[in-house]
Amino acid sequence: MSGTEGPLFRVVRGDPSPEELAAATAVLLELARRAPAAQEPVLARSAAPTWHRPALTTHRTAASWRH
Repeated sequence: MSGTEGPLFRVVRGDPSPEELAAATAVLLELARRAPAAQEPVLARSAAPTWHRPALTTHRTAASWRH
């Protein structure tokens, strides 16, 4: 952390002791550590060839306008 960022959380009500703030911080950091990282979805690709399924091919033949 560079020090220019704002607080990660704030106390809205009450007057917690330093020990209570440390405990809440430890819990929040552990929950953040356990959370899965956001990842790009992996697109599943079929191992089956698509040459016999024209709807799944990415190109058209020269005579495709006839179909």
